[in-house]
Amino acid sequence: MFFKKSNRAQNSIDTLIGAETRIEGDIHFSGGLRVDGQVKGNISEPADQAGTLILSEHGSIEGSVTASKIVINGKVIGNVKAAQFIELQAKASIKGDVNYKSLEMHTGAVIEGKLVYLGDHLSVLDEGSH
Repeated sequence: MFFKKSNRAQNSIDTLIGAETRIEGDIHFSGGLRVDGQVKGNISEPADQAGTLILSEHGSIEGSVTASKIVINGKVIGNVKAAQFIELQAKASIKGDVNYKSLEMHTGAVIEGKLVYLGDHLSVLDEGSH
């Protein structure tokens, strides 16, 4: 497969939520965020900065997720919005709607919700346009 450079998750992780960590509350991040633990709250990036969220196989999020680039291999209960791309790896499980511009879904990934293509003219971070 051929991808533009912008359709890749960034290599650096600025913030790590460890496997034994449980966070309750909203998280606003920039750069790279990797979640190996549990988060009960919404996760989002600033509107003016593109970020990458990686949810590992053992991680879980109960809340909405909004980021430019998202890689999921764990469990999300809530809506997911990816402004650039989303990759759902084999153990990904999402109970909620997935809003995407570019989607890669591996065999075994499960979505219990709607897939909504954002197209080139919509910004996933511009909530007021809906």
